[in-house]
Amino acid sequence: MSETIPPCPKCQSVYVYQDQSLFICPECHCEWDPTEVDDEIIVKDVNGNILAVGDKLTLVKDLKVKGSSMVLKIGSKATIKRLLAGDHPLDCKVTGYGDMLIKADKVKKA
Repeated sequence: MSETIPPCPKCQSVYVYQDQSLFICPECHCEWDPTEVDDEIIVKDVNGNILAVGDKLTLVKDLKVKGSSMVLKIGSKATIKRLLAGDHPLDCKVTGYGDMLIKADKVKKA
């Protein structure tokens, strides 16, 4: 097989397999047809720059973490792991704090 199978678009699992024309993820049960044009999620930072997976970010204000007494300080660095649809479209790894979902209007591209 000369073609490589892409990771799952939902959970980024590498255990994807092909069944006829569909790709199937056994971890999150996502099924997709690679020939279909899917709606790409476009997320912009506070300055209007388009963000992509792997981009380095900087927080532009202090953020209180919901359900915790922790506060993410202004200037904290983060890396985008994946883009999501919804209120908190950035699934990020924040340096010194761990994985967080963050609103795009609270960050700028580093």
